[in-house]
Formats: sequence, structure tokens, C-alpha cells
Amino acid sequence: MSTSLLYHAFGIVGYFYQSTRFIAGIIIVSIQEDRWRLRCPVCRSRDVHCRGKSIRRFRTVPIGQKAVFIDLAVQRVECTKCQAVRQVKVPFVDEHKRYTRAFERLALDLSMHMTIKAVSHHLGVSWDLVKGIQKGNLNKRYRLPKLAKVKRIAIDEIYQGKKLGYLTIVMDLQSGAVIFVGDGKGADALTLFWKRLKRSGAQIEAVATDMGPAYISAVRTNLPEATLVFDHFHIIKLFNEKLTKLRRDLQREAESGPDKLALKGTRWLLLKNSNNLDDTRDERQRLDKALKLNEPLAAAYYMKEELRDIWLQPDKNSAQMALDEWVKKAAVSGVNMLIKFSKTIAAHRSGILAYFDFDGLSTGPLEGTNNKIKTLHKMAYGFRDIEFFKLKIMALHETKYALVG
Repeated sequence: MSTSLLYHAFGIVGYFYQSTRFIAGIIIVSIQEDRWRLRCPVCRSRDVHCRGKSIRRFRTVPIGQKAVFIDLAVQRVECTKCQAVRQVKVPFVDEHKRYTRAFERLALDLSMHMTIKAVSHHLGVSWDLVKGIQKGNLNKRYRLPKLAKVKRIAIDEIYQGKKLGYLTIVMDLQSGAVIFVGDGKGADALTLFWKRLKRSGAQIEAVATDMGPAYISAVRTNLPEATLVFDHFHIIKLFNEKLTKLRRDLQREAESGPDKLALKGTRWLLLKNSNNLDDTRDERQRLDKALKLNEPLAAAYYMKEELRDIWLQPDKNSAQMALDEWVKKAAVSGVNMLIKFSKTIAAHRSGILAYFDFDGLSTGPLEGTNNKIKTLHKMAYGFRDIEFFKLKIMALHETKYALVG
């Protein structure tokens, strides 16, 4: 091995090659620092005197399937300028680390295509070491994202099981990056985000969210100049929940007979888009039969279809007329569920129509990211380190490979 190979293979500059040893299937390369490159690690003065050495061993990239270690006698120097004795810095190793930067880069490259367990097995190191390398890299890149240029955001929560509970996710809708992950749900989960956003000086113009009162109150308190845009996906989802409850109540009230049998098993048919009904399985016929036998259910179902059409209008004026017409029809329908829902829609009218002011702004991209988060969590069989999980979430927008854990 030569000094040139130290540079080209391991990225080590300013050191001389001394010897190579082969012990128990590993390769140990001894190197020595160039005496004329010694400097004070604080003031960078060259006016130093040697005051002993400390032998240190660093893991570096393997050769074939053989583990490779670098043995280096790290020099202690006395700086005449600082009047202090300190150990010189090792430029190819980060502080307090026992592996080289080249080894760290290799582990990160492998992590793009392999699980932590697979990388640790391949390199012959512990699972915690590889996880620590990943977490350190993610921490540098994503722990404190820049918020100054953020204009439009989406807010939503995601449930991750009993152990993690809810996480509140905030996304920059322009870049698609998750810029905050808070514990729990509701206004309290966003407290730290509002502080960071205020310090950044960002001018938020629109916030896409659901019609939850906690998020509405939090946005209006902390971003009074921003426009609230209520996501149409969540509105339809809320209506479907009310429709499901109405069907259940009607089925419970129906006496045994054709009415009760017709309602049984129609839950998913009611929630489906009418264009997606499968005629080969008689779904449309079964649904039509249930609707003919039950007027309140039929009224609610057809109002759901009309509600979807509001967001398909060509402009805001058309949508406004369609929305007002829908509210009027629901209010006089005689169905208690529709009457209550019409009041909810009327109360959030401006936020619903704001969809057309911001080119169809919605939480759609965030819903897609939520699906990625669930997949990431599932493939990793959960995360013991919650902060590591949050960093992985914030890096999802740059993930171009499998969501390995």
C-alpha cells in the first residue's frame, strides 16, 4: 500500500503510510501524520511543540469482505500562542467518532437501498452504529428546515398506533417537504411550529386544513393574515361518516323485512363514487334497490354526489352558486343529518370557496405523504427512537428509493 492509495481509497490526506497488518481476518493500516502539518486545533498556529501521542483506531471502508482499520498516533501539542496543550484534530474523522468519513458515506449510500439491519450485517458493525450514522446525517439536513420562503402550508394529523398516538404534520405545499412534526393533535401540537415560523419572518398566504375547530382557532390566532382553505377531501370524508351513521340508524330502526335486507351490506356502495360502481357484481342494482325503499337515505346519497360537483365547477362564481344551492336544498330536505350538515357547510363557506382563489389548494399532497409515513412505519416494524422517526418523515420528499427502515 502507498501513501497515494490512502488518499484515493480512504480519502486520507497529509499522512504517511507505515505498515499493514493482518490479524484475525481484519486489515490494520498504520499511518503517521506529517510533522510539518501540525497546528494548534484552536488558533491554527504552527508554533507548536510535541507533547506525546495517543494511539487511536478508526474503522474505514472495507477491502472486499475484509474489515479495515486505521491506526494513528494522534499527537498532542503545546501551543506557544495559546499556552495550552491540546490534541490535534484528525481531519478525516468527525469529532468523537470511531469511524472515518469515508465509512460514514459508504453506510449512507448503502442505506438508500438496504435496511439498517442489512447494512449492519454487510459492514459487520452493530445496528445502532448504522442507525446513529443515519440519524446524524438526517439531523444535520432536516432538524431545523428553513421557513423564510414558505408561502402555502397544509396541516393534518396521522395516527400511528397506541405507542406513538397522533402526530401533527405540517407540509410546505410548494416544495412538498414536511417542515414540522408535532406530538399529539390539536392546537398544542403546533406551539413550537408557530414560534419557529414567527422567528423566520415567513409570510404565509394560505393554510389548507380540515374543518376541525382546534386548527381553525390556531391558524387564526397565529396567522391572522393567512387565508384558510378547507380541504374538499376532508369535507367529503366527514359527509361519508354522517352518511354511514344515517344508514346504520335507519337499518336499526327498520323492522325485519325487505327494507332491512336491502340496507344490509350497502355501506361501501354508499361511499363509492357512482362512476366506480361495478355492474358485473350488481352493485348499482343493489344500491338502487336500497335507495328506492328508503327516501331519507336516497336524499342523503344524491346530495353527496351533488356536493362532489361543487369542486368541479370552472370558476369561483359557479362554485358559489352551486354551494348556495346545495345548502338550500339540504336545509329543506327534511333529513336531520342533511339539515345539520348544511349549517356546517354554511359556517365554513368562505374557506370552502377559497379553494378556487389558490388554484385548487388542498391537503392532497400531505395525504400522499401520510400514506408514505404509514408505509415507512410498517416496513420498519415500528421505531423505538421517536426523534429518528420524525427525521425520517422530514426526509420523505427526497426519497427516490424504497422506504427501507
